[in-house]
Amino acid sequence: MPALRPYIAWYSGYRQRGVAPALHRGLPSPYLTLIFTLDEPLIVVGHPDPHQAPGGYDTLLGGLHTSPALISHDGAQSGVQVALRPLGARALLGLPAGELADQDLPADAVLGDVCAEMGERMRAASGWAELFAVLDDILCRRAACRTSAVAPEIAEAWAMLERARGSVSVVDLAAEVGWSARHLRSRFRTEIGLTPKAASRVIRFDHARRLLARRAVAGDTGELTLADLAAGCGFFDQAHLAREFRALAGVPPSRWLAEEAGYPPTGRRARAENTGTK
Repeated sequence: MPALRPYIAWYSGYRQRGVAPALHRGLPSPYLTLIFTLDEPLIVVGHPDPHQAPGGYDTLLGGLHTSPALISHDGAQSGVQVALRPLGARALLGLPAGELADQDLPADAVLGDVCAEMGERMRAASGWAELFAVLDDILCRRAACRTSAVAPEIAEAWAMLERARGSVSVVDLAAEVGWSARHLRSRFRTEIGLTPKAASRVIRFDHARRLLARRAVAGDTGELTLADLAAGCGFFDQAHLAREFRALAGVPPSRWLAEEAGYPPTGRRARAENTGTK
């Protein structure tokens, strides 16, 4: 829906039955995570903040982070994931994305009764199209009753990072928006939840791992070596790419591909995506 494009990157719906129990890595990305389960609760066994206790969630809201979350399932899971743009957090959540950095919360702690309405209406939907329409309706209502107060300098710095896929320095960002590097770092972290340098790492990593996954699904990883991937995604070299994978995903690229490319895994499942919000 056009009205939601400034706030949401995509929706993804999933329903799995009869697959092998597994552990999924919720990787760092440029989006906040909002999940509404449909049947089983979401079981988080490891949070980006290691001090946060494991737990089950009917709904989950997670801020930007630089280490993976670990999610387990016993062979069945279903829900809808919403990728929220950080600059849309004030409009949809009523607070800056920075207040959620490294946190996983029950979504109703922020969204209140909206979660109960969302769950009831989504479970009554006759299919993915109707379910996504429910999301459109409720999220549009929230956006319509709030105004975004993000400083234009922060918005421009974030847009520059996205356009450059993380390959731009803090000094260049600061010069472009007319702030000192120190002031930009402070304001950016308060609004987004990451410093510009950390955001650059996450954006660059996210681009690389999605490209690697797409090639794996297409069966043509042989045409794209890790050295080629590193060069094309702004890493110094293959060793730099491998270090960033270990730091941000917790495993090297080859292991991540073996474990999770194409997640959810192949099996008896239903999956749908709404890219109309892009």
